[in-house]
Amino acid sequence: MATEPLIRNISDTALWVAVYRARESERPDAVFHDPYARKLAGERGEQIAQAQTFSAKHAWSFIARTWLIDHFVDQEVKAGADAVLNLACGLDSRPYRLALPASLRWIEVDLPPLLEYKNQILAGEKPVCRLERLAVDLFDVAARRDLFKRIAAENERVLVITEGLLVYLDREAVLSLGKDLAANKNIQRWIVDLQSPGLLKMLQKKIGEQLAASPMKFAPPEGPDFFLQCGWKPLEVRTLMKTAAKLNRLSFIMRLFARLPDAKVAGNRPWGGICLLGRAGGAVE
Repeated sequence: MATEPLIRNISDTALWVAVYRARESERPDAVFHDPYARKLAGERGEQIAQAQTFSAKHAWSFIARTWLIDHFVDQEVKAGADAVLNLACGLDSRPYRLALPASLRWIEVDLPPLLEYKNQILAGEKPVCRLERLAVDLFDVAARRDLFKRIAAENERVLVITEGLLVYLDREAVLSLGKDLAANKNIQRWIVDLQSPGLLKMLQKKIGEQLAASPMKFAPPEGPDFFLQCGWKPLEVRTLMKTAAKLNRLSFIMRLFARLPDAKVAGNRPWGGICLLGRAGGAVE
């Protein structure tokens, strides 16, 4: 009799990642605190995480990813972003746990079942800013274009986050999404996580079977410059491994690897990073 896979769809990866945020938050030397992560992950999230031995050994990458995106959000809000549009938001809790201005508008977008679950778990909690949740299928091009147009019209400087999303899309889908975002001039910044073809190949080998329902696809050989094709340019690129080394989350051997210089395009070398993108047309409008 067939058993249901632990990771049934892309939404289940949010439960899994929340476990690593919870474990980091429970450390005495935690580099961030997410008091909601354990509740959000639930029992299923813990079961998924316990089954992922390879990922557990590389939990530093999730910690560095969270820390870097926190950093870029803080930086961009202080620079004047008046709205954050978090696409495929998953179980992110930043509008509850970060020091954000009460006037900031934070819009979370995901599929209805995930948002319903999130609403249930966080029903008694109060966000620090103006939080909205919208059920939109990002594969519905007309619906997402309407969403982007409306959010851009209602705000002056929008920051977009796509944490943990792009790797599950194919190249053309990422280009299409990027062009739709770039079509709206008030969407000014975009935070993406990115991996090299070498890292993608490693992940497919090590955990690809567990992610069969949501296979990983996207790792452009051009690196961050890929986004120039859809109207975006890399402003800052931060490497996960080097960040994890600074946060003291690497083993001795991994710290040695972290000392290697970064290539502009990692290619077959395993590399992962967080990119802050700006509009390719020039200065902030």
